[in-house]
Amino acid sequence: MRSSISLGRIAGVQVGLNISVVVIVAILVFGLAFGRFPLVFPGRSWVVYLLAGVVAAVLFMASLLAHELAHAIMARREGVGVSRITLWLLGGVAELQGEPRSPGADFRIAVVGPATSLAAGAVFAVVALLTSATLGPGLLAGMFAYLAGVNVLLAVFNLIPAAPLDGGRVLRAALWARWRDRARAAIAAARAGRGFGYMLIALGFVQVVTGRSFDGLWLALIGLFLVNAASAEEQHTRLGSALHGVRVGDVMSRHPVVAHPDETVADLVERVVMRRRLSTYPLTGEDGSFLGLVTLNRVRHVDPALRDVTRVRDIACPPAEVPQARPDEPLTDLLARMQGSADGRAVVLDPEGRLIGLLTPSDISRAVQTADLRGHVSGLRGADLAPPYREGQDHHRDAA
Repeated sequence: MRSSISLGRIAGVQVGLNISVVVIVAILVFGLAFGRFPLVFPGRSWVVYLLAGVVAAVLFMASLLAHELAHAIMARREGVGVSRITLWLLGGVAELQGEPRSPGADFRIAVVGPATSLAAGAVFAVVALLTSATLGPGLLAGMFAYLAGVNVLLAVFNLIPAAPLDGGRVLRAALWARWRDRARAAIAAARAGRGFGYMLIALGFVQVVTGRSFDGLWLALIGLFLVNAASAEEQHTRLGSALHGVRVGDVMSRHPVVAHPDETVADLVERVVMRRRLSTYPLTGEDGSFLGLVTLNRVRHVDPALRDVTRVRDIACPPAEVPQARPDEPLTDLLARMQGSADGRAVVLDPEGRLIGLLTPSDISRAVQTADLRGHVSGLRGADLAPPYREGQDHHRDAA
């Protein structure tokens, strides 16, 4: 999940917004300001309702962010890296690098999200009671009561034992502890998630044909997301199992053809692109240090009229954005970091930072094709869902 707007770092974790988050915020604001609030608390001006709707939507997104941050902080405490958190249309995604090393760590990382949502719900409930006692029942107290309710619903929904929901992670941890086989446990949790997703799609279809089209479409959308995410997790687990024990150095392309940062795109095309069947060109300095990465797609996007004056360094992916690895690192750990990378490639460096190898989609494909000659492990990912407000009901769904 790509971030369109960066919010900087919070608790040391990069946080961003996908542009689709505007949709969920708009739905929340519109549903609250022109639906629920005027119905339950009549007599105010539309400006007051709109302001209350905006504040409620912002606090709702903040509580969802707190849920994701709780996952991220606990993951780091358990030795699992966190690349970033992204809020999007259906809620939020905390992207972890690697996997928990024990069922207990898996359980703690999973359960802390719903626990944080329950705590947020309790805080909002206390604020609602204090506001009602001080100012009397009204719009302000009702707004905090709404936030308390959606956070509790977020926690409850997320504890359903179906991956990629937090409850699916809890189920995975429990089965892992019982079976002593993480891959088997992850596949079982993923299948439960896929079944739950199909159930939501069916319920959504029933609501559509009975006239509640918006509710049904939203349920079907969530169900479709769960089916796809659970299927991807099962596939990822099987891939990780097949690649267990494989090191980066076992599959990387050694002695890659490199480019000089100051040569022109036209020179690169003439020297390499038209002569070698390659699609990836690392940039290196005189000492072999890694300075960036150029792919065939980046070359093709340069206007032919400008290739003679465009330096390769000007179109290269910066080193900081290219996943980097050591040859003795497990391949599965690197694959987790490569997910979502700009060019889908990784470079292999020695301890001095000199380029010694390259990992491309072709290298990964070959490793998968020869996986039956090797051994086993796993690895999954998670996301959080958040459906919009429905008039007459407080509704929120999240998954992690």
